[in-house]
Amino acid sequence: MKPSPFTSDVILSPSFAPRPTISHVLFDFDGTLSLIRQGWPDVMVPMFTEMLPAVDGEADDDRRRLAFEDIMRLNGKQTIYQMIQLADRIRERGGEPREPLWYKHEYLRRLDLRINDRTEGLRNGTVKPEAHLVHEARSLLDDLVRRGLPMYLASGTDEPFVKREAELLGLTHYFGPHIYGAQDDFKTFSKKMVIDRIIRENDIQGEQLLSFGDGYVEIQNTKEVGGLAVAVASDEANNGSGRMDPWKLERLSSVGADVVIPDFRDGVALLELILGS
Repeated sequence: MKPSPFTSDVILSPSFAPRPTISHVLFDFDGTLSLIRQGWPDVMVPMFTEMLPAVDGEADDDRRRLAFEDIMRLNGKQTIYQMIQLADRIRERGGEPREPLWYKHEYLRRLDLRINDRTEGLRNGTVKPEAHLVHEARSLLDDLVRRGLPMYLASGTDEPFVKREAELLGLTHYFGPHIYGAQDDFKTFSKKMVIDRIIRENDIQGEQLLSFGDGYVEIQNTKEVGGLAVAVASDEANNGSGRMDPWKLERLSSVGADVVIPDFRDGVALLELILGS
């Protein structure tokens, strides 16, 4: 039997087959490349729990569980969709919600307090970018540059923050002008729109697209156009452990990921396999 080229658990689904015709590569940002926002559910879930009106006989843990399920079901989409869900839940429980955009800005304010030490450390040089990059991500990006494959970045996080954090991590030059993120006018951006744009502007077929992401949206959107989807089931709290996050593994496998990886330690070997080289 031929030995595996991988040093960690890499799951190849029955749908997987090499794609020598791959010509463009799409990345999600948070959880796929960046760990600056690691722990964001620890900000969003308490905020939702705090703002949801209680119903008779409901324990705090029940409300917290409902908040978590609502949030994670929409993970990968723009943040505003989670806030729309929050407003809907408040309304169905008899409350009068604020506008979803208010909730989004309040969440971002709270999250900024959590991650401020990280961004400041990166900015002043006391923290190295690798401390907040998914393990061996840069090795994969460098290999894609060597192969001459154009890269795109699309995130459900607001675009100014994505661009700022990509710069802090030393990632901007990999993507150039192709860094896209959420807008306050949420209807003007989606990952599907970015994928459609890549295909249209480069006059390629969907099967020539390779994507990497840790949310169901980019996996699903890639599969819808016939692309090859690699799910990064990163264990964000234990970066470099080589273990997969069980929740991500189950969720991303269920939406049709062709490959599931824990991080990028086998990224270069995986590219060799995907590209048939």
